Amino acid sequence: METTTKTDVIIVGAGPTGLSLAVQLIRYGIDFVIFDKKESITDLSKALVVHARTLEIYDQVGLAQQAVADGEIVQKGNLMHDGKISAHLDFSNFGGQLSPFPFMLVFEQNKNERLLYEHLQHNGKEVQWQTEMESLTQDANGVKAVLKNANGETQIIKAQYLVGCDGASSPTRHLLDLSFTGSTYPRLFYVADVDMEFPADEATFYATLGENSFVLIVPMQGNKHWRLIGNLPEYDEQGDREVTYDEVENKVKQLVQRPLEITNVRWFSSYKVHTRRVEKFYKGRCFLAGDAAHIHTPAGGQGMNTGIQDAYNLAWKIAFVLRGYVKDSLLESYNEERLANAKRLLQTTDQFFDVAAGDRWYLQFFRDNILPNLASVVTRFSAAKEFLFQLVSEIGINYRDSSLSRYQNRFFEVKAGDRMPYFLVDGANIYDRLRAPKFHLVVLSDGKHGYEDLQVELANEYGDFIDFNVVPLYPRVVEIFGINQSCKILLRPDNYIGMISTELSLDDLKVYMNELIAIDKKPKTLSV
Repeated sequence: METTTKTDVIIVGAGPTGLSLAVQLIRYGIDFVIFDKKESITDLSKALVVHARTLEIYDQVGLAQQAVADGEIVQKGNLMHDGKISAHLDFSNFGGQLSPFPFMLVFEQNKNERLLYEHLQHNGKEVQWQTEMESLTQDANGVKAVLKNANGETQIIKAQYLVGCDGASSPTRHLLDLSFTGSTYPRLFYVADVDMEFPADEATFYATLGENSFVLIVPMQGNKHWRLIGNLPEYDEQGDREVTYDEVENKVKQLVQRPLEITNVRWFSSYKVHTRRVEKFYKGRCFLAGDAAHIHTPAGGQGMNTGIQDAYNLAWKIAFVLRGYVKDSLLESYNEERLANAKRLLQTTDQFFDVAAGDRWYLQFFRDNILPNLASVVTRFSAAKEFLFQLVSEIGINYRDSSLSRYQNRFFEVKAGDRMPYFLVDGANIYDRLRAPKFHLVVLSDGKHGYEDLQVELANEYGDFIDFNVVPLYPRVVEIFGINQSCKILLRPDNYIGMISTELSLDDLKVYMNELIAIDKKPKTLSV
């Protein structure tokens, strides 16, 4: 018998992106249905690294410390040529004072999915496994999806919105008839998780760069457990030829030129790298996130983290529209902000991969003669390490050009559209004050005035969805923001700065919020 279910949001796909979106919607009290054609969460390691920005997002829902405990912090790196170490890289305290998680964490995709899935179950939600979407229709009032499970039973789900988090081959994207333009690298790459006898320093990755190939050896949690990533240029022109693991192992030994013995292969895959993205992240009431919207080279371990940030950006906007706090047009900013990020990401990862494996003579010369000295010197300086950390960890992503970023002030070092910088207040993480799923008005105070009247006025006008914090202008705060007078900062629910101003009344904040807020401030009924 065909059943009909009503909800607020349909989530297609229960990988890291879909599960992250579900976790965020729970945080905002939004109902959803999530399903996936798989039998359960993956048991393969797949994506490898979780960056600081993702851990900051996890920390808001109490998951970061578990991720760190179950992962492996990478402290150092060694570059190798012809079996010899050509450069030592120091990544200890990589992020300095920029994040409460100033490191790179090896925390594989299967562990991420398990962490997020168990959070869903703990909150009384479940994934409909072995379920696929047969059809999708939408109109001005909502979305309707017809699903079929492994037993051949069908059900109709009606919702206000749908989000396709269903991977690079995304059935959602095909049903929406959204293009996925880009290119495929002619090179063949491999990834393998192995148990390996290999003389190595603790918490250290090794990178060997050959003439037109490379291998990256990354420590994973567990004794003698390693991830191998590299390319096989000799097979680039052989189409879809299947590569055996023995060929990969021979290539690794050829490049490393050091004693190593692989005792067990836990997982192995070879693939061609695609660089593609959609032209638009939404169509009507349907959105795309993660690999469904963009795919790129694995350089820097950006893929899984970027999908999680897509979900984080979209969740609060959907929630605030459903609550009736803001106009529906706010949802257009999801495409505006995340499409711009995808464009930058594809370009950056392409360039990074060219440096690692490009076969042009000047790239080879750079790898052999310049990169080792440059990398070794750069990682000795805290300023250089912090610059690299912002780039890799995704804390440096900003939305300065977004329509949601207003009243740019040239006197501030920090701009509207930036992520709220990390610092300590009375020895505690500033983000601990910003956990509520709301906007946050933060006053940086010189201590000369109280702000009781401002707080009362804010509570009367926007108490349902803006909270209030006063933070002293500590020397570190003055250093970060570049100003030593009182000012106010309006933070979006994702802790990006919406506006920053030295005006200590609510006048400019009211102008900002009036452009976002629906005429009727009463919450909508969350049903279709």
